Formats: sequence, C-alpha cells, structure tokens
Amino acid sequence: MLAETSLSIWGWGSLGVVLFLITFGPFAIFYFAFYILCFVGGGFVVTLLFGKNNSETYLERCEHSYLPPTSFGITKCIEEMKQESKPIKIDRRLTGAYIIDEPLQQVIQFSLRDYVQYWYYTLSDDESFLLEIRQALQNALIQFSSRSKEVDWQPYFTTRLVDDFTTHLRVFRKAQQRITEKEDQIKDGAEDLVNTFFEVEVETEKRVCRDLVCTSPKDEEGFLRDLCEVLLYLLLPPGDFQNKIMRYFVREILARGILLPLINQLSDPDYINQYFIWMIRDSICNYEAFMNIIKVSDKVGELEAVRDKAAEELQYLRSLDTAGDDINTIKNQINSLLFVKKVCDSRILRLQSGKEIDTVKLAANFGKLCTVPLDTILINNVALQFFMDYMQQMGGQAHLFFWMTVEGYRVTAQQQLEVLLSLQKDGRHQTTETKGLLKSAAVGIYDQYLSEKASPRVNIDDTLVAKLAEKLNNEDPTPEIFDEIQRKVYDMMLRDERFYPSFRLHVLYVRMLAELDMLKDPSFRGSDDGEGESFNGSPTGSINLSLDDLSNVPVDESIQLHAYISDTVYADYDPYTVAGVCNDHGKTYALYAISVRRRTPNGDEVWKTYRRYSDFHDFHMRITEQFENLGSMLKLPGKKTFNNMDRDFLEKRKNDLNAYLQLLLTPEVMKCYPALIHCVYDFLENKAYSKGKGEIARKDPPLMQKTYVDPKHCRVAAQVEDNVEDNVPLKIMLLLMDEIFDLKERNQWLRRNIKNLLQQLIRAMHGYTINKKIVDHVDWMTSPEQVADAVKRFRDAFWPNGILAETVPRRDNAIRMRTRIAGKTKLLGMMPDELKHILGAETTRKGILRVFEMFQHTQLNKRMVYVFLEGFLETLFPANEFPELFKKLHSPSTQMQRYKQRLQSTQAPSLQKR
Repeated sequence: MLAETSLSIWGWGSLGVVLFLITFGPFAIFYFAFYILCFVGGGFVVTLLFGKNNSETYLERCEHSYLPPTSFGITKCIEEMKQESKPIKIDRRLTGAYIIDEPLQQVIQFSLRDYVQYWYYTLSDDESFLLEIRQALQNALIQFSSRSKEVDWQPYFTTRLVDDFTTHLRVFRKAQQRITEKEDQIKDGAEDLVNTFFEVEVETEKRVCRDLVCTSPKDEEGFLRDLCEVLLYLLLPPGDFQNKIMRYFVREILARGILLPLINQLSDPDYINQYFIWMIRDSICNYEAFMNIIKVSDKVGELEAVRDKAAEELQYLRSLDTAGDDINTIKNQINSLLFVKKVCDSRILRLQSGKEIDTVKLAANFGKLCTVPLDTILINNVALQFFMDYMQQMGGQAHLFFWMTVEGYRVTAQQQLEVLLSLQKDGRHQTTETKGLLKSAAVGIYDQYLSEKASPRVNIDDTLVAKLAEKLNNEDPTPEIFDEIQRKVYDMMLRDERFYPSFRLHVLYVRMLAELDMLKDPSFRGSDDGEGESFNGSPTGSINLSLDDLSNVPVDESIQLHAYISDTVYADYDPYTVAGVCNDHGKTYALYAISVRRRTPNGDEVWKTYRRYSDFHDFHMRITEQFENLGSMLKLPGKKTFNNMDRDFLEKRKNDLNAYLQLLLTPEVMKCYPALIHCVYDFLENKAYSKGKGEIARKDPPLMQKTYVDPKHCRVAAQVEDNVEDNVPLKIMLLLMDEIFDLKERNQWLRRNIKNLLQQLIRAMHGYTINKKIVDHVDWMTSPEQVADAVKRFRDAFWPNGILAETVPRRDNAIRMRTRIAGKTKLLGMMPDELKHILGAETTRKGILRVFEMFQHTQLNKRMVYVFLEGFLETLFPANEFPELFKKLHSPSTQMQRYKQRLQSTQAPSLQKR
C-alpha cells in the first residue's frame, strides 16, 4: 500500500515538473531561485536597518543619561585641523656664502626626495611635515657654519690631524711586531692582526677602544645614531629638538643616509688603493720596483692574480699573427711575461710550503760577502750607524766616537781660523777669544777620551797622550793637533780583531749590506786585509762638533748675577708700534728688556739688555746640551707657531721667561754647574747675542746624544723635541719619518742626522716663511671656494646628475689584488734614491710597504676615520666635553673590559700584600 502511495507521489511530481518546464521554459527554474534569494535578502536588509535605528536611539539615550559633556578643547582642535595650514617660509641662506649655499640646498633637496618623499606621499599629501624637516636641517647647518667660523683650524690641521695619523701608524706597527713575536700563528692572519691592533690601541689610549664600532655593523649604526642625536641637540633650536618624530627622521637621514655610506667608502681598501694610484698617476711604473714587490709579496692572492693576468696576456700574444720587426717585440714581451709567471709560481710554492727564507740570515750563513772598506763605512751615514751599534756591543765605542769627534773638531777649527783671518784683514781683532774657544774645545776632547779620568778611555800609547798634553799646555791648538792619535785609533779599529775584522763576520754587517742594497749586486770592492785603505780626513758624512758644547771653563765663585725681565719694549723704528713687538725688514718679533745686576769684589754693575724669544731658545739649547741634567730641571716656555703676537700671550710669555731666569740663577743651580755662570753672563751681557747654536751646532749636532726617552705607550706628538715645536713642517716630517721608518727604535745618531738634514732642506726651500705659507694654505683650505668645491664633490658622488647613485658592485677579487700590486709598485717607484741612501734601501722599502699594508684592512681604516671625526668634533665644540662623551660611547668595548680586568688582576696581589 505504501509503495503504491510513494509511486503515486513521484509520478504526480514528475508530471508537474514536466508541465512547468513546457509551460514556462527551461530557464524558469533560475528565475524562481532568484525570486527566492531576493525575498530572503530583502528580509535581512529590513532587519538590519531596523536594528541600526534602534541601536542609535538606545546609544543616544545612554549618552545623555550617563556620559559627561564633550571637552571644548577637542572641538577647538578639530576646528583648527579643518582650517588650511599656513605656508612655511624657507630662507635659503645657510652659511652666508652663495657658492656654498647653492650646492648645500641641492644636497638637502636630494636627501629629502630620496629618503623621505618617496614613501611619505603614499601616506599624506600635506607638505608641512617635509618643510619642517627641511627647516630643521637648515637650522642645524646654520649653527654648524657659525661654529666653524669661530674655530681656529690651524692647530687641528697642523698638529691634531698629524698626531692622530702617526698614532694610528704607531699602533699598527706595534701590532705587527707583536704578531711577529708570537710563536703560534692562527690561520686567519688578517683577523689576528685586527684583534691585536685593538689590543695595542687600548694599551695606548687607555681611555677608549673603538673595536666594536669598527667591527660590528650593528654597534656602528648605534654609535652614529647616538652621535647624530648629540649633534642635533647642540645645533637645533630646543623646540625642534623636542619634536621626536622630526628629530628621529633627521637623525636617520644623517646617520644612515649620509655618514654611514661616506665612512664605508672612505674605509674601503680598494677605494684607497685606486686613490693612491690616481694621486701619483704622473709617476712612471718602474719594472725593477714591480719585480721587487712580486719577490717580497707574502699574499698568495696577489701573486695568483698577477700570474693569471700574465697567463692571459701570454695567450693573447701567442695568438697574434705577426711578422717582421713586430715579431721581435712580441718575443721580448713573451719572455718578460714568462719570467713574471715563473717568479709568481716559485713565490706561491714557497709561501704555501711554509719555507719562507730570511734573506739576511741566508746571506749571513752563506759566507762570502762583498767587502765595504772601513773608510767608506765612516763616511756613509747608513753604514756608520750599524758599525756604531757593533762598536757599542764590543765596548769600543770610545774609539769610534773619538775619531768622529776629532773630525768635527778639525772642521770647526778650520772654519774658526778662516773667520779669524778674515776679521784680521778687516782690521778687527778677536784672536784671544777664538783661540780660547779652540783650546777649551781641544781640552774637552782630551778630558773626555784620553785623560786618566775619562770613562770609557781610548787605549792608546801613553807617550802620544803625554805629547798631546804638553802641546795643549804650551802651544795654541791647531786643526791638526789630534791627527797623530787619530791615525793610531783608525789603524786600531781597522786591524784589531775585536773591531772591523769581526764586524765583517757579524750579522749587523749583513744587515748593513741589505740596507745598502749590496747583497745581490755589490758595488764596493776592497781587499780582505784592509790594504789600500788609507787615512782620510774628509768630513763628508761626519758630525762636526760645536765648540760651545766642548767648552769647559772653570768657574769664578766671586761673580754673582741677578736678572729679571722688567718690561717689553716699543718699536720706535718701524710703523708696527704694538708694545713689545718689532718689525725688521717685514719680519715681526717680540723683544724683552732684561735688567741685570752683576756683583763683583770691585762693586756692582747694572745694565739693561734686550733679547728675543729665539735668543732664549738658542741659549736653552746650548746649556741643556752642555749640561745634560739641566734639561729635566729647566723648562723653557713653549713656542706658539700662530698668533704669537697677541698681547695676552706676550705678557704670559714674559712672566714664564722671568720664572725661567730666576730658577736658572738660583745659588743651588750655580753650585751644581760651576761653568754655567759664564754661559749665563755671556747671554745677559749688553751686546748683540751671537746664536752659536744657530750657526754651527744646528747644522752639525753634538756627537754624544742624550738618551731618548721613549715611553711604552703615549701619543706620538708628545715626544717631539722642544726645538722643533715651532717648525711645523719639520715637526710633521719628523713625526711621519719616526713612525714610517721606525727611527726611534734605531740609532739615535742617525735620527738626529736626519732631523738636521730636514731642517736644512726646509730652510733652503722656504727659509723663514714656511710657517706663514702653512697658515695661508690652511686659510685656503677653509675658504668658501674650497668648501663649496668639497660640497659639490660630495653631491656629485652621491647624486650624479641629480640621481641617487646606485651601490657600486664590488670589483672582482683578482682586479682588487692587481690594484694592490700596482699601488705598491707606484709608491715604491716614486721614492727618491736620496732617501734610500740616507735610511737604507731595506728600511725604506719596509717603511713604505708598512704604510700601504696599514690601509688594506677595512676595520683599521674605519678606526682612523672615526679618530679624525672625533678630533674634528672636539675642535668644533671645545666647551662640550666631547672626549668624555666618546669615552662613554665606546665604553661597551670588549677590549676595554678585558684591559680593565687585566689591570685589576695585576693590582690585586699588591693590594693583598698591603
């Protein structure tokens, strides 16, 4: 029954569907579904609207019933926001110089366009924020320009910059020495060098270490952000600085958009190498220098790059189809390239096998070496320093110093006698004074080297010594008075087995040959037994001894001197009428009036004399070299190279010179140095002061040098002698040569010789106008034209043709290595032969390559850039305690923390003992 009913329902339903489709068509079902959907949707919308109206009515009723009234300030703020913003006027003046302001404005515009606008316009069309950022940048630049104009940049460029560079070079040199002394070397030598460098830096600086800033990109960015925030605090108006959003934007633009890319570029070794080559582009590449670089290179990467390039050129030349004269040229080129490739292969094999050979040790064990005669050694500065070191080791330095001192005495005596003859021809007589000085000098040599109390004493025949003593007592000294004994001393050095014969078998002799560049190509020939070597009195290469330094006059205790500087004088013979300042033929200087009282058994004598500061300085040089211990007791007021005619400065110098005189004339000092009274009396006598140091001794310094105190760790500029402080070019050149060629670790006689050579060179080239030229050059460097040119170069480097420069792809490593070889070849090839003759070929080569190697480490280059930046900011903001700020910024340094731990560990035992 149920089955029949179900069948009936399905049948009637199917019939209804068929009739519906026949009547309304096949698409009727879609219309039907659409009508149903509209009905359901309409019901949903009606329900939603009804609910919304009820909710608003309910919320309005709740708001009036429970919530407090709206604040008036919110309404006012909304109204102000709806108002149109007032236009911000931008003043385009920044520095006061249009030639600087124009490129600066372009830099600001490009910076905002490429670092802010490209994303800001996607958020808002309101330009007021951009204008406020631009105004903040301009305010900072205006303050920066104002401060720069108030700063005297001469000390920074002539002192601070040179000191920072030489200190950096010293730290690098000590790091290299420390690595060489280590027994166990790790594989990554570059990383070990960087770590050792910062270890030495913290030991040198003691206050800061920049290892994190230079080795960690994250810490470097944090350091630059903190530094830029401090600069914005100093340069921006308080209102702008308190605007955090704008301040952060400006900080990021300066730190990450400008400073960080600039520092990265300046620290790139490849960029520095290319800049070196560009600077010396006019010098011609020397084939000999190129081969020397290849033979001494210890970098496998450099050698492989050169070898691969040589192989590439060989393949190209062999592929050429040439005939006639060209074939000979190509054959020569092929032979040269084959030789270069062979040298590179052998050098690479030796480095990879670890069989590096020390040329000096190899030559020392080889046996047969070329012979350099003794007379040649004595007149060659490079050779003489090694022989001097050897004689000191063997205890024979007295013989060598005696020979050289007599050489200096002979030359000086001849000069004095020639002057005496010329004076006698002119009718002036100074016979007694000149002969007295000569006799004092001769007696001084006798007492220092030949007398019984001499220590060390020259061991010579007593008969000759007695004969010389009799001559000194009964006759006037002549230039030849020591010749007979000097010949004996020369023969003793030549034939005594302890001296020259043994020196030729010593390692110092081999090193001397290396410095003379004679290990491979000897140019000196001489007999092994010294035959043919004759006595030669030529003063070439010797040191002339000043008579002032050899004088030894007995003291007269009945003479007492009292003196003080009473006043400065007025220039009554020149239009330059500032108190204490005179002008003589265009050269300005200060005069000090000294009132002197001399007490003698016959009564008191009073007079007034006038001296310049240079006279005081010359006098100080005399007495401190003649009486060495005076140098630690007497301190002459320091020289001021620039602006030294200021009234306040002259008054302070007068007081300091007065204190110097009073200390010098104390009875205790006079008792300790009896011969000093005559030197002081000669200086204070009412006559024109004769600068003996300036005429003779400055050209040829005393032979017996004072011991040079070289503290283990201190800044370089603090160790420059007082007598070069006023000579800026001499100071710069001496500082650089000290650190580049390691002169302080070598014979001090050579260093003094070089210093005097530099003095004579500077005087010959520029005379007394060199400091003025330096002042003019610094003024030119800081002139608006040069500053504008620097800004334009910066703009063109970062935005060439007004478009942000793309990141330069890193050059191929082989090209970078070949650039290094080219840079070293250029530097070594441009060194003059005269420098090699003075310092030695090996020392010159090592010094030049040390400087070049220093620039091949990105982390070390960054350290130098940051040191320069810190010095610049300390000079620009002298009253803001930037040294303490940098100390705090660098305090997280790991090397600094290790250093403090080492100090605590070394101090702990001593504290426990107490």
